[in-house]
Amino acid sequence: MLRGRSTIGVVGAALAAAIGFSTAARRNDDGEITHAGSVDAFEVRVGDCFDDGAFANAQISEVPGVPCSAPHDNEIYAAFDIVGDEWPGDDAVETAATQGCYDRFGDAIGKSYEESAVDFTTIYPSEGSWDRADDREVLCVGFDVDRGKLTGSVIRSGV
Repeated sequence: MLRGRSTIGVVGAALAAAIGFSTAARRNDDGEITHAGSVDAFEVRVGDCFDDGAFANAQISEVPGVPCSAPHDNEIYAAFDIVGDEWPGDDAVETAATQGCYDRFGDAIGKSYEESAVDFTTIYPSEGSWDRADDREVLCVGFDVDRGKLTGSVIRSGV
């Protein structure tokens, strides 16, 4: 059984109103966010840190990205695609997202899910983004419900 937040649905840039920051986050040459700002949902990558403003809507178009060195609520620890041409249904997508993120957790964090202080939730495609944008990507989001804000990366942290 998963701790903390339940699975969060859906990426869909064309489907949701902008939230959070009005300027784009800036990245360094290594791709790390160096200045806080909005990150388009289709531009989020493993290692990106962001605050909870992204979860204000069921449909996510962007996240409020922040440098991982600053206090933050969440970090993308893994990403993968759901295989298939036809929309498998909401329940099947949610199940595939949750299982896929669980399966990747130990390798990404450095400790099994059951032993870790880190919890996870998922961001996954909506039927609309699946059909209109060929969106199959699931983002695995780590957070710490007990300590609140994270500082630094959870990836390979062994926390």
